Amino acid sequence: MNITVYLGANKGNNPRLQSAVQELGQWIGTSGNALVYGGSKSGLMGAIADSVLNAGGEVTGVEPQFFIDSEIQHDGLTKLIVTKDMTERKTKMIQLGDAFIAFPGGTGTLEEISEVMSKVSLKHLNAPCILYNLDGYYNGLKMLLDHMIENGLSSRERQEGIYFAESLEDIKRILESDREKENTETIYQS
Repeated sequence: MNITVYLGANKGNNPRLQSAVQELGQWIGTSGNALVYGGSKSGLMGAIADSVLNAGGEVTGVEPQFFIDSEIQHDGLTKLIVTKDMTERKTKMIQLGDAFIAFPGGTGTLEEISEVMSKVSLKHLNAPCILYNLDGYYNGLKMLLDHMIENGLSSRERQEGIYFAESLEDIKRILESDREKENTETIYQS
């Protein structure tokens, strides 16, 4: 499966980010899955790409032309797709993904995963949307989603398919559970 991961081009100041992103990349690379990400060579983005590649996995980067012009693209990728702008980039990353993970990141990461969350809640995208809640990073967002439900502006059904994972093991369980659910649905539709 293609796993689209959203994460920052900065390293952040929590040393666990680097080791956790490398662990995630190593697993993607050795599990037979492939990485789709933003295409940068810097920060956590570069670290996940290097980890997947070093583990023998395939990596597709999707980067807008203005980043290419700034020469921040990762040159060792399996495939690099160049888009005209950020909007086209987001669309392409969603088209390519079978599952979506938001690693701790900044406003760009939040914007990208918000679009996936919206598509999942509207049932326009049938794929798991996972927020990697490393060290409670996404606790505030989790509270906000609960607050939406409490105020009658969302529902558990609408938020079905949006998950919070505390560890790589949680991510693996969510993806496996989703795969089993999909296989069961296919059997019943046959």
